[in-house]
Amino acid sequence: MLLPILVMVFASYALMTMLIVEQGKSIDGQRGRIGQLFTDSNQSNAMKTSVVRPQIDTQAQPRAEAQTPSSQAVRQDKKGKLQHFASQKPPKDTSDSSDVRRSLVMI
Repeated sequence: MLLPILVMVFASYALMTMLIVEQGKSIDGQRGRIGQLFTDSNQSNAMKTSVVRPQIDTQAQPRAEAQTPSSQAVRQDKKGKLQHFASQKPPKDTSDSSDVRRSLVMI
């Protein structure tokens, strides 16, 4: 008589334990993804800053020295050559060649 009740109680405890373990795994996965997004955001902000910084530097120079069109960010290096920063792209990170982190995982 007591056996079916005990079996149901232990089965429910087993299911609850499995649920808790699976929730812990999904929380850890979300924590990892949030960390990756934070890192990507920091890298993106650094790239934006590196692109905007030369433009700010050229605009900070007096207008008499800077005889370049305002539509492009142009600056002279130490040898006197003009560098066009508007047309340059940031270097591609080696880990971006096969970005597996953003692959779709179906549960």
